[in-house]
Amino acid sequence: MRALLLFTFCCITITSNSQTQYAGWLATFNTFKTGKKMSIHNDIQWRSTDELRHTQTFLFRVGLNYKINKLMTVTGGYAFVHNRRTVSSVTGFAPEHRIWEQLLIPQKWKRLLITHRFRLEQRFVSKSAVVNNELENTGSAYSNRFRYFLRNILPLRKEAKFERGPFLALQNEVFLNFGNRANVNGKYFDQNRFYLAAGYRVDAKLDIELGFLNQYIHGRTNDVSNQALQVATYVRL
Repeated sequence: MRALLLFTFCCITITSNSQTQYAGWLATFNTFKTGKKMSIHNDIQWRSTDELRHTQTFLFRVGLNYKINKLMTVTGGYAFVHNRRTVSSVTGFAPEHRIWEQLLIPQKWKRLLITHRFRLEQRFVSKSAVVNNELENTGSAYSNRFRYFLRNILPLRKEAKFERGPFLALQNEVFLNFGNRANVNGKYFDQNRFYLAAGYRVDAKLDIELGFLNQYIHGRTNDVSNQALQVATYVRL
């Protein structure tokens, strides 16, 4: 357990030599049960550019969950990402299409609720060029990415089963490129996201969170640290 907590905190220090930006993120993460073992996953996210001036990213993701047993759930799905991009001082939006697969493993340690998530992504990232002073997408480049996500929830009420009330959330996610790295940043390490939030579980179907997210992006030539205020909901129907 100490190793897991160390992993959660250790990546904070890598942001010290990066360009800092400030952003806002809105997100909703939804699960719709369709059967005893099957459910549909959906999340929708909006992210701003530096200092909330423009839209930076819009993301729509959907997947089909299958619960193998009480400890493991597998998912496969599709994601559409609309990213703001600047080429030679010309700004526009470039789409990215993703196929993704993941394994979700929940765990409980004393009062701490822990989730491990292992995700693979097959990414089709748009190529962009300036044509007549406008940004045009000229095709796509393929790349693979692995993501490991560790989330910890600490209920603030001492109850045998956490069904309602305030909680703290602490999570970290690391992103690693493999295969066709030249089509993204050219490196194995892609980015890291550290997140700390306060939340409230309204009931078994809804959590609401407000938190701070530090997204460190290892770029091809420059590194960026996005300091974001995030508002998120978690819906389970």
